[in-house]
Amino acid sequence: MRRTLVTSALLALLVPLLAEVPAPSGAVVAAPGSSATAPAAPAAPAAPAARAKVPALRVSTRVQGLNHPWDAVQLPSGSLLLTERDPARLTLARPGGGKQTVGFPSDRIWTSGETGLMGLEVDPGFASNRRIYTCSGWIKRPGQHDIRVNAWRLAPGGGRVTLINTLVAGLPTTSGRHGGCRLLVTRGGALVVGTGDAAVGSNPRDKRSLGGKTLRVNRFTGAAWPSNPFIRSENAATRKLLTYGHRNVQGLAQRSDGTLWSVEHGSYRDDEVNRLVAGGDYGWNPVPGYDESVPMTDFSLPGKQYGARWRSGDPTVATSGATFVYGKRWGALNGALAVAVLKDERLLFMRFGARGFNPRVSAPAALRGRYGRLRTAVQVNGGLLVLTDGDGGTGRALLVRPQ
Repeated sequence: MRRTLVTSALLALLVPLLAEVPAPSGAVVAAPGSSATAPAAPAAPAAPAARAKVPALRVSTRVQGLNHPWDAVQLPSGSLLLTERDPARLTLARPGGGKQTVGFPSDRIWTSGETGLMGLEVDPGFASNRRIYTCSGWIKRPGQHDIRVNAWRLAPGGGRVTLINTLVAGLPTTSGRHGGCRLLVTRGGALVVGTGDAAVGSNPRDKRSLGGKTLRVNRFTGAAWPSNPFIRSENAATRKLLTYGHRNVQGLAQRSDGTLWSVEHGSYRDDEVNRLVAGGDYGWNPVPGYDESVPMTDFSLPGKQYGARWRSGDPTVATSGATFVYGKRWGALNGALAVAVLKDERLLFMRFGARGFNPRVSAPAALRGRYGRLRTAVQVNGGLLVLTDGDGGTGRALLVRPQ
């Protein structure tokens, strides 16, 4: 009888814990006998906030009247700066309400399909240098275009920007499909660029191509970061590479432990969240032609491939911009990766173990199918700014706060 009582008590304790175990789609992608560096299903240490509750979320509209808003940063003044993909526009939203269009050479932005004015980042020294960075399609001359990363200076008052220099040019583009293009300034001061493969099958594994990669460069000069894995290459593009073998990088984030993470669109299956390892091959190789029936991470390729830390399975949900969220008010979500989702119109919170495995995924009802397609999540003032991918002026910037 005593054994029965003890067993019952243990089961009562275990049931709620088992409810947190992720579905198989959250497992590390690995094939038997592959050379993936990720060990199979390691036991993850309990996160510090594991016993805390997932908070209810309060959602309000911070900015409205936007067209395909793509990215946002908060300036030291509290104002928000936002990119709108198509038609290309740079918008400044004041803390007390109201917004203005920033003077910007939008006639130079090439827009087509998934490409236009996209990634945005602010310099850590903005208070003194007023530098911002964009990634966009660019018209080089009539009939010729590429995707590039530019540095700009925002005028006092925010009325216009002036081009300082082009940091990275020649990111490939064809029809505008798979244009990337997310930016992140790391705590070490490097500028990381997530790119798309331009729907060209040979780009992801071709180290001379900037497509289907993450790049790491000096944010002032555009030169390859000194500790890049291929820094000794004779090819200038190869020296800029941090990782390769990607399909279409839509999100970049840095965890509190310094690790870098990317969010990637899958084909008909397997959107991915990847932990980036310098020099890593992430296994996308849709050749010959552009064969999307191949695995997102093909472990049959030569060398070593890195498996995703989370994948959507089949079908995809269309993951996009992401950020790690921090703060006690986030409760059990403190330290989670917040991922905006386009097709499934929700915000996912992924809580990874200390070693970056075994995600536990939450999708709060407050941001599940109520606001349309979600493009980007950015942490601001202890809350989250979430951009909705609406057109015709229906796009919004939502402010999400834990209650």
